[in-house]
Amino acid sequence: MNKVILSLIVIASIGFTSCKNEDKQKTETATTEVSKETATADISFGVRGNCGMCKSTIEKAANSVEGVANATWDVDKKKIDIFFDDSKTDAMEIHNAIAASGYDTEKVEGSEDAYKSLPECCKYEHNMVMNQ
Repeated sequence: MNKVILSLIVIASIGFTSCKNEDKQKTETATTEVSKETATADISFGVRGNCGMCKSTIEKAANSVEGVANATWDVDKKKIDIFFDDSKTDAMEIHNAIAASGYDTEKVEGSEDAYKSLPECCKYEHNMVMNQ
């Protein structure tokens, strides 16, 4: 009988040690999704000018403003379309940058000094119709 009890104790001991619940390190991977939302605005307004050289200068002036993603001036319509981040700039800052390069916009008259230094083909009539 002692052998039976001893055998049961040994078997129970082996069973308990083999079923021991060891704390396994759990590795959790956290995935963080970063959402970069940008406040954007799309505006159009009139800008006076004549030719392809004007187009280049006007677009360069608008694109030089921090926050402007894209600026496209239409030579025939005398209109610029601008896509920009309105948390970094605003429409008036863009108007002022274009005016500083010598071109009139709907809200700001171009710099006279900059206008005088424009090539002859870029010297537009100050009463020219814009945003057609």
